[in-house]
Amino acid sequence: MRCAPALLQAVVPGSRLAGRVILQEAAPGDVLVADNGGRLDESCVGDLVVLEAQAAGLAGIVIWGLHRDTSDIRAIGLPVISLGAIPTGPQRLDSRPDGALERATVGDWTVDREDLVLADDDGVLFVPSAVAADVFTLAETIRDTEARQAERMRGGISLRNQVQFDTYLADRQRMPSLTFRDHLREVGGAIEV
Repeated sequence: MRCAPALLQAVVPGSRLAGRVILQEAAPGDVLVADNGGRLDESCVGDLVVLEAQAAGLAGIVIWGLHRDTSDIRAIGLPVISLGAIPTGPQRLDSRPDGALERATVGDWTVDREDLVLADDDGVLFVPSAVAADVFTLAETIRDTEARQAERMRGGISLRNQVQFDTYLADRQRMPSLTFRDHLREVGGAIEV
């Protein structure tokens, strides 16, 4: 699992999307990933591209770069995630790099059709489809653990008590190498692996 840079934000807060990465030959439910090198001096996607993506049945667009036509994109309603907006379109006509329609770079990561895109207000994740079922199972476990912890907190049991934080501090005195994550695994409060 790879996390895109935190600077990527949804054009419409609250947008969510999930689908397979595509760069060409889209199928309904796929997510277009547009790699404009993270450039901040030009946009590479505007309302017409978003309309075309919507007409093709795509789940949304992730842009490693900027968009334009923000109010029109909001009205279209297709989830679009980018580094921000600028009114200018492309400022140059570079030759297309080899493999540009087979893979895209987003931050430090290269993605292709073997990846899934998941995005919400917290950011964008790329998950290799080969391990997606395992990642989803783990995510459900974390969600359920946190839901139980939150419910117990609403019932008056602090998180410190639930995770036996005082026990952790005492154990850490005896074993300075003990990490909080290790302690959480021992008491069943782990929400991460």
